[in-house]
Amino acid sequence: MKIGKIPQDILNKCVFNLISNKREEVLLEPSIGEDCSAIKLKDDEVFVISTDPITGADKDMGYLGVYINTNDIASSGAEPIGVMVTILLPPSSKEEQLYNIMEQIDKACSELNIQIMGGHTEVTDAVVKPILSLTAIGKVKKDKLISTSGAKVGQDIIITKWAGLEGTSIIAKDNYDELSQKLSNELLQEAISLDKYLSVIKESIIAKNYEVTSMHDITEGGVLGAIWEVALCSNMGAQVDLDKIPIKNETIAICNYYNIDPYKLISSGCMLMTTHRGNELVKELKKNNIEAAVIGEITENKDKIINVKGNKVELVEPGTDELYKI
Repeated sequence: MKIGKIPQDILNKCVFNLISNKREEVLLEPSIGEDCSAIKLKDDEVFVISTDPITGADKDMGYLGVYINTNDIASSGAEPIGVMVTILLPPSSKEEQLYNIMEQIDKACSELNIQIMGGHTEVTDAVVKPILSLTAIGKVKKDKLISTSGAKVGQDIIITKWAGLEGTSIIAKDNYDELSQKLSNELLQEAISLDKYLSVIKESIIAKNYEVTSMHDITEGGVLGAIWEVALCSNMGAQVDLDKIPIKNETIAICNYYNIDPYKLISSGCMLMTTHRGNELVKELKKNNIEAAVIGEITENKDKIINVKGNKVELVEPGTDELYKI
């Protein structure tokens, strides 16, 4: 299989079709684009759980891991509480590497006011580089739970921040010496600093006041992949204007250098939302210093269309993230 996300047909055959046992406590079940599970607690409250590994970044993997997983929790409308951490290290690893990863995790947890709740660390020859996997846990009132699959016909599609945000920062950090031969130090430092925008918790809190019915944080596959997942998961279509998607000059420069598509580049820190009150939500987000834009709408047919300079292009299932091409 190719590096990146598993294609839909293989997921259905090898994963989803093998999940047979079900319990009444589980409110959100696994499906394409559904990043969280939810477990009923009291009559009015549920746990929300999400898990993801870090495989595409060499530097700051602990910091990125916390934010990526808590973003999944925030996209369900929940408040993150803590994380469970699994770290697998190859025999060639040094104590310093484990220390640095945990230090990064602790820093991110402190910033988000969440707790490291437990986990597992191991040195194994089954891996050739450090592998980090985290499980984030949150809570939300049952009637406030939001799913990726909640998009409705006629709703605006809103994006927060800038396409390729996380990927731009990762590439600039991991390939600084190479990029510095062609791009300015000022541009590269701006690109690296984009990691300060990785959390989507603030916008998720704001969005809940504007009748948002679907939220999805934008990870592997980038903006175009996230749009495809929201539409598929909701059994809807989508019409989106590429020119309306915000993007940083730093991202354009770095993606041009490597000849990769910024709209298919991992974008943690960005959120897709759907609501009938898109313009109001964008206005409120900007009042809170969060870049946002209405980029399209949800449609009744199943077509997923991107308008590119007046031309309509069909949006297809996302393949390997552009980050893995470098």
